[in-house]
Amino acid sequence: MSIIENINKTFDNRVRLGIMSALMVNESVDFNTLKELLNVTDGNLASHIKALEKVAYVLIQKQFIGKKTNTKYSLTKLGKAEFIKHINALEKLIRNNK
Repeated sequence: MSIIENINKTFDNRVRLGIMSALMVNESVDFNTLKELLNVTDGNLASHIKALEKVAYVLIQKQFIGKKTNTKYSLTKLGKAEFIKHINALEKLIRNNK
């Protein structure tokens, strides 16, 4: 078994890592909050959210508040489990390289 076996390539990008981290500590986060938190453009955030949705790690909920669309994101059970596995693998890698 390789020391990096459980490191998930999906989380290699800093924006995806940021999205997952924000969603781990919040039940859900809306698009504008994520955009501000991560300091990214609409298109950049949307493309990374789409990548996480494609692998079923993020759930997207759209609703209307007044006449405006509000998009919220939350983690799926799979997404949470995979991110925890990824973080544990990173911690193990760090401990083994001291």
